[in-house]
Amino acid sequence: MVIAGNHKGKEGVVKQVLREKERAIVEGVNLVTKHIKPTQSNPEGKIVKVEAGIHISNLMLIDPATGKPTRIGRRRDANGKLKRYSKKTQQFID
Repeated sequence: MVIAGNHKGKEGVVKQVLREKERAIVEGVNLVTKHIKPTQSNPEGKIVKVEAGIHISNLMLIDPATGKPTRIGRRRDANGKLKRYSKKTQQFID
C-alpha cells in the first residue's frame, strides 16, 4: 500500500525492487507516459503508459490477517529460521 504522495491509499503488487535506487515498481501505481519512437517494426510509434518507481519509504506491507498496513520485524521461528512478522498482530508473514 502507498502511504504518501499522489497515489496515497492505492494498493498493488510489487513487480520489481531497485535496491541501489531504493525504489520499487508497483503494479498500477505511479503511471507515466512514455513516447516510443517509430521503428521499422512499428513505423507509427506510440504513446504508452508505464509504471515508474516509487520510493520504498512511501510503501507499507499489508498485514494478511487484518488487511491493513503494518510495520514488519524479523525474528526466528520455531525451527530457528529468520522470518518476517507483523508488528501489529505479531503473526509471521509468508
